[in-house]
Amino acid sequence: MLNFNPKICRNEREVESKLIVHYLLPELGYSPETWHQEVAFGSIRLDFLAFAAQYVPFVMGADSPLSVVIEAKHPKQNLDHHVRKLRYYLSSLLVRYGLLTNGRELRIYERGQNGMELVFRCTGEEISDKIGKIKSLVGRENAKPKPARAIPRSSSGQKPKKERKDMMKIIAVYHNKGGVGKTTVVVNLAAALSRKGKRVLVVDLDSQANTTFGMGLIKFENEEDDYIKDKNIQHVLKSKKSDSIQEITKRSQFNTPEADVVPSHINLMQAEYEIQDLDYTKYMLGKRLKAVEDKYDIVLIDTPPSLGLFARIALIAADYLIIPSDLKPFANQGLRNVINFIEDINTFKDLVDKNPISIIGVLPSKISPNPKFRQYTLPKRIKKVQENYGLPVMDSYIFERAELGKCTEEVIQASEGQEIPNPVSIFEYDKKNNSQSCEEFEALANEVMQKIGVSQ
Repeated sequence: MLNFNPKICRNEREVESKLIVHYLLPELGYSPETWHQEVAFGSIRLDFLAFAAQYVPFVMGADSPLSVVIEAKHPKQNLDHHVRKLRYYLSSLLVRYGLLTNGRELRIYERGQNGMELVFRCTGEEISDKIGKIKSLVGRENAKPKPARAIPRSSSGQKPKKERKDMMKIIAVYHNKGGVGKTTVVVNLAAALSRKGKRVLVVDLDSQANTTFGMGLIKFENEEDDYIKDKNIQHVLKSKKSDSIQEITKRSQFNTPEADVVPSHINLMQAEYEIQDLDYTKYMLGKRLKAVEDKYDIVLIDTPPSLGLFARIALIAADYLIIPSDLKPFANQGLRNVINFIEDINTFKDLVDKNPISIIGVLPSKISPNPKFRQYTLPKRIKKVQENYGLPVMDSYIFERAELGKCTEEVIQASEGQEIPNPVSIFEYDKKNNSQSCEEFEALANEVMQKIGVSQ
């Protein structure tokens, strides 16, 4: 067996040629026809992609023969800075293993149901001694394709009652802790999905109506001009008409293209006492949404930060869940409540023969963009979520930036100096600059579509 000396690698090119091409790939059993260098998949550029089996043409999916993504870095680069991108590669391409190395260190990550996990690590000097362990993980003979997503199960352990077909997907955005950026996520994710040609419906189930405001539907200053109080989400829940969604829906002009909204209203808080006595309301939203499933590709439900009736209604109706979180201690502690709440919801859904809700992941939101925080503190907080609560963390991050706050402060100058609120999406606010926030929400939309099986 050949021995590898990390001192021979002085730059990234030598890590690629001397470590990966001439040592690792042959030792792992990959012949030249089973690996490719500098591979492109859309915007993704991989250093190396190796195959457990060589099929031409190959198909991305649960039965994909792709075995391992290998990324090479300069010997002086810190591998911690490249973990997030590797996670994105594995989740986007449905690859099981990722190998990351700078010659001085080698790491192997595995993509599983709960995100990406570090499964092996050694120094460059130890590579030769531990090649057997490396081969057992990513060697060609041992590599097997792995399904992209485990079949979601209810809390009782049963399989879903039926497969989700290529139809309208319903996503609840929920955390029982307030102030974690939930409304910002709903509003701008809706905008990003609309820009990708998806037919989007937003349902506001929070009596604070922040999403209704953020999507530009409250263009009045006086109570007399309130045109939402008589047509909002409470009328959907209480109405016995099968077409109530279409009657209540309003077209938002906060973004181009537009999105449809079922608005909320402050009166919803009082209506909860009336609605909770109606047994059918728990099912009503799901039933009403089913009546319009041919009109929309994706439904986003904004929820109140509680464990109450309206949160329960939203999660019963939803197929998927995004949990926005600033990852601070109080928000993290609230994740235990979220987990227990979802277990209760899935038990109920199992009893009424509905698929359990599938957790897309915890979405880091309202995150400080400070470089030192991103480098040292953020990875620790993400690790705590994964280890302490067993929840997957999404690859996308939404950072707290000034432009996200300014979107909701836009106004229209009316007569006599009166200013009417005119909130817009981040994409409308920053049309020319294509800000970092725009890029973050576009990446979020891509990740969401990939994880719920909607074509991009």
